[in-house]
Amino acid sequence: MQSSALAGRLAPLARRVKPQYPRPGRTGWRRWVPSWRQWLAAWGLAVGLSASLLAIAYAATDIPKNLNTYATQQDNVYFWSDGTPMARTGWVQRQAMPLKDIPEQVRWAVLAAENESFYSDPGISLKGISRALVRTVGQGDTQGGSTITQQYVKNVYLTQNQTVTRKFTEAMISLKLDNRMSKDKILEGYLNTSWFGRGTYGLQRAAQAYYGKDVSRLNASEGAFLASLLKGAGLYDPTLSEKNHDRAVERWSWILDRMVKIGKLSPAERAKYTKFPEPLKQGRVYDTGKQSDYLVELATQYAKKAGHISDKEFDLGGYQIYTTFDRKRETALTDAVAKARKKALKSDPATAKTAHYGAASVSTDGRILAVYGGPDHRTQGYNESNATTVPAGSAFLPFVYAAGLQHGIHKTRDSTAAPVSPESVYDGDDGVPVSTPEGPYWDRSGKKVAAHNDGNKSYGPISLRKALAGSVNVPFMQLGMDTGLDKVRQTAEAAGLLPSSLGPQVPALSLGSSTPSAIRMANSYATFAADGSHTEPYSVRRVTRNGSAVALVTPRPHRAVRPEVATQVTEALTDSFREAHPAASQSAPRAAGKAGTTHDDKAAWFVGTNSSVSTAVVLYRLDLTKSLEPLPLKGIAGTPDDDVPYGIWAGAMSPLG
Repeated sequence: MQSSALAGRLAPLARRVKPQYPRPGRTGWRRWVPSWRQWLAAWGLAVGLSASLLAIAYAATDIPKNLNTYATQQDNVYFWSDGTPMARTGWVQRQAMPLKDIPEQVRWAVLAAENESFYSDPGISLKGISRALVRTVGQGDTQGGSTITQQYVKNVYLTQNQTVTRKFTEAMISLKLDNRMSKDKILEGYLNTSWFGRGTYGLQRAAQAYYGKDVSRLNASEGAFLASLLKGAGLYDPTLSEKNHDRAVERWSWILDRMVKIGKLSPAERAKYTKFPEPLKQGRVYDTGKQSDYLVELATQYAKKAGHISDKEFDLGGYQIYTTFDRKRETALTDAVAKARKKALKSDPATAKTAHYGAASVSTDGRILAVYGGPDHRTQGYNESNATTVPAGSAFLPFVYAAGLQHGIHKTRDSTAAPVSPESVYDGDDGVPVSTPEGPYWDRSGKKVAAHNDGNKSYGPISLRKALAGSVNVPFMQLGMDTGLDKVRQTAEAAGLLPSSLGPQVPALSLGSSTPSAIRMANSYATFAADGSHTEPYSVRRVTRNGSAVALVTPRPHRAVRPEVATQVTEALTDSFREAHPAASQSAPRAAGKAGTTHDDKAAWFVGTNSSVSTAVVLYRLDLTKSLEPLPLKGIAGTPDDDVPYGIWAGAMSPLG
């Protein structure tokens, strides 16, 4: 009964709303025109249906969980020790920066140019969407009018396809994102993902490409120019054409005026910016390939290990790696090797073709300052400065000397260690058999092991200091036995050599059967120059990701040998340097070092320090197409008067004074 009564009351209303065609009481075309009530009902129905559909679409559309890989991919940037860019890795030039590190006036330059109502709008522009839809549907092209939120959504969640469906999805996501994310976070994301031309994404890399500095150092004028690029870098990069320059100047001026109009730049500040801030004609070029790739390789390995960064995290990019590499020292070292290589190729092309050069400079506090890894990383992937390929030869003698001074010697089994001094005398004659407390040392073939000097020269009784200065081998093979080869190994490791590079614990250990890298040899000699305090070599001093510091495990110094032992080793190495290079020692009184040779002529070294820097240079021959066994040098290492490793060392350490 109740339903019938309700139907009876609604029936007259339904009859009035129901269209009657043709309309009664009308003639001609007027019979087909709806009444105003019908028009109102139709409009209300359309609005209601549209609102319902939008509500359903809004509810059904969610913010994608995964950002576009391309939008989040960043490069890793490496810096020299002076803070200037050295290299970058990654196929996308993007470095995200927190909003707080982007100057406020630079932010507002972008907002004035693109979306001044950003902080008050709902994330979409109905006017802009309508205009874009009309042009997309009616004319087949598109028109701007998107808010920054919409542009950000397009950058990180959607494709760049210009379709009605994509634009509708963009609007729905923008509305939802505006409700869920703070305006500052949206703006930060937009500024870090937008295209600015010259291969760059984000304001940070744009600032570096166009002005050679970080975004934090930009002013409002420079920010206004970069904001103009958002309209299309191909049209507004002033270095591309004269017309581009005119367009850029006009838009730059308009943006600054706009900032004044919206109250984000005072007239007085605007008056300061009358001259267009001309950008660099070419973006900063990073030196890739050749030597810098060896540096990048070392720094990457260290940063991952010290920063506990996984390969996956590192590959996502966004890291700024501040290295210890000194640009000037790197240039000097590279030039010195290039000079030696060129000379060798000219004088003996066949032999020089298989020559390999490795070198490294390390400070007494462990910083790796420079390395020479090979002619070009792209053609030779392994790093000569970090390779453990050839024996150290007589360049190892200082470790035996230091072990004796540090631990003393045992002439009889289980006796108390007797002290050794630089003036302790040993037999320096060639061919003297090596002895143990029980008698001669026999090898596996049943022969007595004897020590030999270079050129089989005999020196008679000689002090250890003079023996080291003159690179007399025989005393040190016996000193190693008297001290204990385990103590020699212990001392070499404490100074900085890797256990894996040390030779077998047999008498030949004292004569340099170990195969340390140039980096480790330089680092270990630096231990003596640092009064016996050793710091592990490191190539990265600081790492940040998108402006935030990454915690690094920084190496700390530890005592390797007593200070007096380090001083005594350094004094003997100073004597060695003065005897071999009297002219250079006049201008470099603190220089200390020695050459290293092997009995089979398969490696030549020079390792030395000057003040707080230690450099090691190694030269050897290897034909990788035939064998991994080093070949005889055949004179390519030069002569005592023209020692090639020393020449490279001197060039890398220049000026020696």
